[in-house]
Amino acid sequence: MYKPKILFYVALACLWLAMGGCGKSTREETKSAATTQSESTFTNPIMENGADPWVYKHTDGYYYYMATRGDRLTLWRSKSLPGISDGEQKTVWTPPDSGPNSSNIWAPEIHFLDGKWYIYYTAVDKEAPTDANRQVFVLENNSSNPLTGDWIDRGAIETEYSGLDGSVFEFGGTRYYLYSAYKDGESVLNISKMKNPWTLEGEESIIASPTYEWEKYEDRAICEAPQFLELKQGKLGIVYSASACWDDYYALGMLVASSDSDLMDPTSWSKLPEPVLQTSEENSVYGPGHCSFVTNDKGTDWIVYHAKKEANGACRGRSTRIQPFTWTKEGLPDFGVPASLNREFTATDL
Repeated sequence: MYKPKILFYVALACLWLAMGGCGKSTREETKSAATTQSESTFTNPIMENGADPWVYKHTDGYYYYMATRGDRLTLWRSKSLPGISDGEQKTVWTPPDSGPNSSNIWAPEIHFLDGKWYIYYTAVDKEAPTDANRQVFVLENNSSNPLTGDWIDRGAIETEYSGLDGSVFEFGGTRYYLYSAYKDGESVLNISKMKNPWTLEGEESIIASPTYEWEKYEDRAICEAPQFLELKQGKLGIVYSASACWDDYYALGMLVASSDSDLMDPTSWSKLPEPVLQTSEENSVYGPGHCSFVTNDKGTDWIVYHAKKEANGACRGRSTRIQPFTWTKEGLPDFGVPASLNREFTATDL
């Protein structure tokens, strides 16, 4: 005779638990949805202290990132480019106490060539830190994971001029070396073929010199940080930084050549008369420059670059930003305007 009452209280308890359980489930789902939403979008910068950024996406699915640290070489890797600052990181090399590569460790790039990892970086002797002594040096690592293994010092790349911002690219079965050379008081862009990842082959060619006003600042005339970019419709490009890094209107310019031309011939390259990415005062983005490029698994092209959030007349304050870009009907990249730090991007395919 007590069974109906017992069943009533059991049912009431179950109802109370169910409501509590539902409430907990709803809160968890809301939290999960919010987390998913926050993880699916991002805003710049992806690295606060991020001058001279370089990104390489390897076949292992990782994005590898480097930037100027001045006194060391630090390597990051992450499955997500916007999340690179939270990824694995390791200082893979520190400079010697003395010698030609003991100071001003700038603009590192990591490349995977001939089954090995290589880092190219700019350095100078701390006892004589002048442009005349500045060179690009090479490290080699045969580990499958460049955060492990040993880095072998391959020394400086023997170039015709002192310089900085060395980079490597391959096209048509030939490997090329690009760098910014100091010549007659200017910084010019040089190209040469390579015998191996640390040795040049044959003569160098100067393919660009600063000629436009936006490539000059006060007493400096600079073309630097050249980066290869394969364009559309049978064209090739080299995107470079123009003017001094402390110029608030530091910008990106571009050279264009036909893919069937002799890339060592300076006449094969033509320079666009206007910057392809420049300061946006409206978006509070100053001095965008020193870029690299990456294409994600869905085929979207992204430009990686540094910029400042204020016009400070200095090199300090450069952070790493990324944004997608499209292509013009002429087969040239359309980088658009450097994005405001308030702009949200979708990160689901990065």
